[in-house]
Amino acid sequence: MSKIVEVKALVESGKSKKVGAAVQEALDTGNQPAEILAAMVDSMSVVGDKFSTGEIFVPEMLIAAKAMSRGVEVLKPHLAGAGAVSLGTCVIGTVAGDLHDIGKNLVSMMIESAGFEMVDLGVDVPAENFVKAVNDNDNVVLVACSGLLTTTMPALKEAVQTIKTALPDMKVIVGGAPVTPEYAAEIGADGYAPDAGSAAVKAKELVM
Repeated sequence: MSKIVEVKALVESGKSKKVGAAVQEALDTGNQPAEILAAMVDSMSVVGDKFSTGEIFVPEMLIAAKAMSRGVEVLKPHLAGAGAVSLGTCVIGTVAGDLHDIGKNLVSMMIESAGFEMVDLGVDVPAENFVKAVNDNDNVVLVACSGLLTTTMPALKEAVQTIKTALPDMKVIVGGAPVTPEYAAEIGADGYAPDAGSAAVKAKELVM
């Protein structure tokens, strides 16, 4: 089994204690950092698909994401040296009145694994704080707003419209249990994702 195949398998199965060493071995045997990263991103896509179809659940997805981040830690110095280009910065947060963060954290990990720098504002984020974060950080190309409660749908709408009014060209992606593609379009969002795996795919689509 090639080292890259081994890394993919370890990420997919969430073996975070073994991933770092396997990534280092892959580098030592001549694999390119970008190639190893792409393999890990592919693994997380598989994990995202399994999560979407109900084959695995949140704990397994978190374990895989933790394994991915361990691998990325080993790769980071090599990626910087290879002149790796980030896709840009993504600001993420759960909207005002909503204190849920597991879904948002998963989405943040997945979007980061797709090649973005992340600025996580946490939960219960007022609409204007999204705008402030875009202005305070370099190269922000995407804002991701999460809403997990039906009662916070108006806050999601306010967040999207506040961002779009202040920053008409900013791409905004939304998601959360009660959100539908129709509602996302109605409130003026550029993209919608039903789960963390598809959020990473959609994020790349929106900025490339």
